[in-house]
Amino acid sequence: MFGLTDKELKILRVLNTPVKIQNFLDTLLINYEEKGETLMSPRRVLRTNKAHCSEGALLAAAALLLQGRPPLLMDFKTVSSDESHVVTLFKEGRHWGAISKTNHGILRYRDAIYQTPRELALSYFNEYFDFVTGAKTLRAYSQPFNLNKFGHDWLTSERDLWFLDKALTKSPHLKILTL
Repeated sequence: MFGLTDKELKILRVLNTPVKIQNFLDTLLINYEEKGETLMSPRRVLRTNKAHCSEGALLAAAALLLQGRPPLLMDFKTVSSDESHVVTLFKEGRHWGAISKTNHGILRYRDAIYQTPRELALSYFNEYFDFVTGAKTLRAYSQPFNLNKFGHDWLTSERDLWFLDKALTKSPHLKILTL
């Protein structure tokens, strides 16, 4: 299925709820990219047992895809001095939630209680700030970005997935602040 091995499918199929996916991401080591920047596929994340936010988002999207859910990402854009972030979106009924791999506990999981993607994005606003000045740094968020339009090779690629990063970065984003 989707080119995944039986072992990979077994791992991903156990992750059959957003909470289980989040708990699994929390067990992965942080990918500090010691040998240069990466954007590993879910296959490579499972093999190395490490991920940064975008790689974790792709793994979460893969697990949701196996559940028959759309693999949706949301990108957060910040001021240039701060780090952007990517989360995986999911819906429970009419409400939105998010799964996230991050170094900061405050940027992680969001229960499916938000009525719109904007409302969910705004739940992260206070967590983005300059540690020295206290200034807020989150500026925009992407509309839900569906990975289905890219086929399924992203699940198992041995190459870094920079084309997905480029497409997500260029996708429509909605401004939160214009400062």
